[in-house]
Amino acid sequence: MDHPYPPPLLRNLITLFAMSGGFVTQLDITIANVALPHMQASTSASREQITWVLTSYIVTSAIFIPLSGWLAGRIGRKRLFLVSMAGFTVASMLCGLAANFGQLVAFRMLQGAFGAALVPMSQAVMVDINPPERHGKAMAIWGIGVIIGPLIGPILGGWLTDNWSWRWVFFINLPFGIIAFLGLAAFLPEWRDEDAPRLDFFGFGTLAVSIGAFQLMLDRGQLKDWFQSTEIWILAAIAATAFYAFIVHSFTAKRPFINPALFKDTNYAVSQIFGFSLGGLMYGVMALQPPMMATLMHYPIMAVGLVMLPRGIGSIAGMPFAGALTGKVDTRLLILFGIAMNAWSTWLMSQVNLQMDFWLVVFAGLIQGFGTAFLFVPVTTAAFATIRPGLRNEAAAMNSLIRSFGSAIWISILQTLTIRNEATVHSRLAEGVRPDNPAVAYGMPDFDFSTVPAIASMHGEVARQALMVAYSDSFWLLFLISLALMPLVFLLRTGRSAA
Repeated sequence: MDHPYPPPLLRNLITLFAMSGGFVTQLDITIANVALPHMQASTSASREQITWVLTSYIVTSAIFIPLSGWLAGRIGRKRLFLVSMAGFTVASMLCGLAANFGQLVAFRMLQGAFGAALVPMSQAVMVDINPPERHGKAMAIWGIGVIIGPLIGPILGGWLTDNWSWRWVFFINLPFGIIAFLGLAAFLPEWRDEDAPRLDFFGFGTLAVSIGAFQLMLDRGQLKDWFQSTEIWILAAIAATAFYAFIVHSFTAKRPFINPALFKDTNYAVSQIFGFSLGGLMYGVMALQPPMMATLMHYPIMAVGLVMLPRGIGSIAGMPFAGALTGKVDTRLLILFGIAMNAWSTWLMSQVNLQMDFWLVVFAGLIQGFGTAFLFVPVTTAAFATIRPGLRNEAAAMNSLIRSFGSAIWISILQTLTIRNEATVHSRLAEGVRPDNPAVAYGMPDFDFSTVPAIASMHGEVARQALMVAYSDSFWLLFLISLALMPLVFLLRTGRSAA
């Protein structure tokens, strides 16, 4: 970076407004989830159709994230930030005003397209406005906005829907968007690559097709019974073919859309593995816990959100410590500590049972949130520690894409494994429920196998037990993944952050 760093007051103002932009896009990943039933009733959509409110946003955002790096170099980061913030805010307003299902999905796609650049550009801004010795603290502050958005989304969405209407889950973006736009217009300095190449249309096109097809495959896989469906096979073939073409083109073109030099940097490449895995450890758990508590524990939606809130509290508490220690303590030790805390949390969650109280979930969430801070901050700092300034826009875009992609993949894998494992466990448990089983005779001596109500009651109980075992096994898998990540820490080139 060849320009002077801004003074502290200006740096704080830029940080505030840049974080606001990243925060609202992350908030919108989860805030609409709890309002889907209300949207379905209001727009007369089917249960299958209404999921496109989520899918359209995620797919469009994933497609446009890689483009943000090139756009920032071509038109300037400030201009891109302002156009993205204005477009996202207007699209949010249009979502709240949507008169039918078609309009709602179309405006959500606009939200995803305009919002795609806000997270990677806010990260790049935080790196550029801070000297290297402050990168750890900068990533801690940035991480609070990125992590807290999805955590408070369900709570805020539930409250707005219950007290106002589902339209307010979109209108809530307006004040954040307007304030961020005005602040960035006033204080954000311009960074622009005067030697920015022309857009590699073939590279962007093949990557966009691959991402879009793969994301659709993930979103519709369980609904279509995965590879029992022709549609899933077609999507998988399109994604694989397009990605192969993108890789070959990237290594043979003179000015490819994504510079392969990014992944020649060992720290950056290893950090992307951690970022990809973080999607399973954090967002995978967040995807499993709410339906588990709502279905098996019969928690109302607001109670589910409140029980999950300690994860956010743990992250907020851990970020300042992680930021202060990054650059002063061996980066690998900080990452190991974060992985260990996540392993402890997922091990605790693997002990879930139908008799547990909410304190297990609260404690496990608090531990995981605190540990995630020690993963997020050092890993993100290490990723940018040795990346030259000219590649930071692309690096930030790919970092956001890989982390987002990892979340989608792990959520899909965990949900599929949980559903299929439930069926397997249910079948195994049902085999033992018979009159000649001594355990059944001892445990339930008065059970009458000849009455329909008794059999129906037993079937319901077997289903509950099978689902709980399936959730426990999924958390156990995440525990094993945490252990498997630990050796990768030693692939990082330096003991201390190079930031």
